[in-house]
Amino acid sequence: MPKMIVSIDGVVIKEVTLAKDRTTLGRRPYNDIVIDNLAISGEHAVLHMIGGDVYLEDLNSTNGTYVNSRAIKKQALENNDVVEVGKYKIRYLSGGEPGSVSPVPVRVGPPVASGPIPLSSAPTVASPLGGAVAAAAIRVLTGVGAGRELSLEKVVTTIGKPGVAVAAVTRRLHGYVVAPIDGGTTLNGEPLGNEAVSLQDGDVLELGGTRMQFVHA
Repeated sequence: MPKMIVSIDGVVIKEVTLAKDRTTLGRRPYNDIVIDNLAISGEHAVLHMIGGDVYLEDLNSTNGTYVNSRAIKKQALENNDVVEVGKYKIRYLSGGEPGSVSPVPVRVGPPVASGPIPLSSAPTVASPLGGAVAAAAIRVLTGVGAGRELSLEKVVTTIGKPGVAVAAVTRRLHGYVVAPIDGGTTLNGEPLGNEAVSLQDGDVLELGGTRMQFVHA
């Protein structure tokens, strides 16, 4: 089960198991993770559990929320990521098997940020339990980036446009899953719920009016 290890100046002060779909963090005593410090907002951030994945969302806090020293608004967490609020560091442990993939920074941006990547040259990536799987890709079908492909090399890749619609594609041992983070996302014409859904070759996603196809190498 996922855990958050809270520390300050290298000293661990509490350990919290994420057992609920929604876990709040802040200075007020009604939060699930209470940090009684004036640098922490009363309602600072919230952790969402969707399927087997955890997403961190900043609640417009005064001093911001950081993951691996980068300010975030909403982001999927990976094993061993370090969340920073004020002077406190909170290490996220996914509770997965030993030897899980090291954290990879997740950048939210347009799905066409990188140039075209031919599927024939898509690299292989290590699976969480060893071995290698072929990296899949997201192919843009409509809009100015039509025809371009985004290789899914990271453990978690965010697609879409912040403030419009954002989803996270996560690589797991036996394939890829997609979960909405912000705004509306449809899969093959059906709205995505709160649970992560497995992706199959040829599936079509639509975010903010842009249609994209999942292509497995």
